[in-house]
Amino acid sequence: MIVRIMGEGQVRLADSHLTELDALDDELLAEMENGDGPGFRRTLQALLTQVRARGEPLPDDSLEPSELILPSPDATLEEVRALLGDDGLIPGGG
Repeated sequence: MIVRIMGEGQVRLADSHLTELDALDDELLAEMENGDGPGFRRTLQALLTQVRARGEPLPDDSLEPSELILPSPDATLEEVRALLGDDGLIPGGG
């Protein structure tokens, strides 16, 4: 799966990592619904850290279509809310 982190670039991420990322996505969604700004910021950073740690960066000139687009690390709660689908940032999750 190709994942784009807005403002950073793309990484190739094995589908096997989606379960752990989905758990963070669920947590992020709950924090957003509760208006928990500090929790949201902490979980967003954890989600992006996991993607960076588990993914293989693609070259900057790579033109792969992104299957998943994640917000930049400094995105606000309101900006992320605008990106959300019905089931969070990661479609098809629990």
